[in-house]
Formats: sequence, C-alpha cells, structure tokens
Amino acid sequence: MRRSDIPSLDDLRAFEVVARLGSVRAAATELNLTHGAVSRRVSKLAGDIGLELLEAHGRGLRLTADGEKLAQATTRALAVVSTTLDELRSATSAQPVLVSCERSLAMRWLIPRLAAFQDRYPDVDLHLAVGGGAFDFTRDRVTLAIRRLDFAIDSRCAITTLTREEMGPVMQACMVQRFWAGDYVALASKTRPDAWDNWQRTNPGAPMPRATRYMDHHFLMAEAAAAGLGVAMCPRIIALDDIRNQRLVAPMGFAPDGSEYGLIQSALKPETPHALLFKTWLQTQVA
Repeated sequence: MRRSDIPSLDDLRAFEVVARLGSVRAAATELNLTHGAVSRRVSKLAGDIGLELLEAHGRGLRLTADGEKLAQATTRALAVVSTTLDELRSATSAQPVLVSCERSLAMRWLIPRLAAFQDRYPDVDLHLAVGGGAFDFTRDRVTLAIRRLDFAIDSRCAITTLTREEMGPVMQACMVQRFWAGDYVALASKTRPDAWDNWQRTNPGAPMPRATRYMDHHFLMAEAAAAGLGVAMCPRIIALDDIRNQRLVAPMGFAPDGSEYGLIQSALKPETPHALLFKTWLQTQVA
C-alpha cells in the first residue's frame, strides 16, 4: 500500500472519537480541540477518501454504513498500535504506574497508606495525580484511576469495585450535644451539594441545622469539622482515619448512598506486573 493511500492520522483519530462518543462536541472535549477543528478534520477525511461517513439524524449525526465500517477498523487499528507501543516499552524497562485519584480520597485516605506500599514494593515506580470524573488513558497517561462511579464509563474500560459509598454526619465529640439540639452549622462540599438533602430524606428524624456552609472539596469540609467549625456530611472512607484517631465522631453512623468507588483501567492494554501489584494491594486496603 502506498503512503498516499492512507489519510491523515489526525483526521482518522478525530473521526474515531466522534464515532465512539456520538458527538462532535464531546470529541472536541476529549481531544482538547475546538468544535470547528474536529468538524473540519472529519470533513477533510470524508473528502480525501470520497465517502460519506456521517449523516444528519434528528438534531444530531449518525454514522453511515461506510462510516460504521471505517470506525470499527480505525478503533481496532489504534488499539493495536497502542498495545504494541506498551509491549515495546515494557520490554526495555518497567513502566511507571500513574494512579489518578479523586482529590479528597487521595489526601484523606490513599496518601497516608502509600508509604506502606512503597516500603513493601520499593521497585515500583508509582506516581500519583489527582482528578475527578472522566479521563483519557492515552492523553493523560494514566495507568489506573480511582473514582466514585457516578459518571458514564467508556465500554473499553475494565472496572474493579473497591467499596460502596457510605455517608453520615461527622463532628468533634464536643459538638454532639449541639448536633442533637439542632444548634449546629452543616458543612457541605460543592462537589456534592445535595448530600445533606439526600441524607435527611432517609433520616427524617435527624435534627436540622441552623445554617449551611459550602466548601470546595470533601477534604476541606472534613478538616473544618475536625477544627470544630460545624458538622460535615462526609463519606465514611474520607473520615475513617480521623474517627480512628478520635478527631471526629459519627453519632448516627454511616449509610450507603447507592454509589461505589472503583478502580478503572484500560481493557485494551495488557496489565503490567507493577500495576497488578498496586491493584492487589489496594483491594486489601479497602477490604
């Protein structure tokens, strides 16, 4: 095959993401491009190969029969290239394990335990990044991601459930009497602004707060509660160590909210031995 027979790889990549996500706008977000740039690349691809790849469907777009075939082939081809590159890299050196973890979970639960992991496995080159929600394994160079599973997950990902989410009010021990009297400030996280309302619907007899204050993240909210600024509606896993150390108490305990935390990894890439070590260790920590 002549090189001139192969269209631009940038155009093929843009088309593959549009086809997979079903939206030019969503593809633009994943590729970190403008909506117009993605549209131009897909249009250029269609012109270069002389085929209609997308057609109008309602207010959106859908793949033509030719587009469907090309999308499947492009996805397979990119996966083969990605897998081959991983194999070549791992053949020359042990790959770093980059773990992406939600901020509050990283600060309040994972980081305090990582020293034990590194002591046990000193040869594992482990890196930690913080982030929440969706991500891209290739773009972000992530090996494993720890997330609360409250968003749509790509079908090409493999998920290992870690633990269920449990919520409850936590506070200093000296705040308990004021809590039961309803003389307290509720501390909430902007990342889950409806947590208090959801909890109170399932606990209608619980005392209502006299005011509510919002903080950017759960780790700030939990620290504020430990400093006596109010009562935090906190995930159990975030408050666990402070409860064990008696910085916080949970007079009403914790109740499942229907969500879970999971470990996400690519199903298209081979699992490296060091990534497997971390995953196994992580499962023992949450057990």
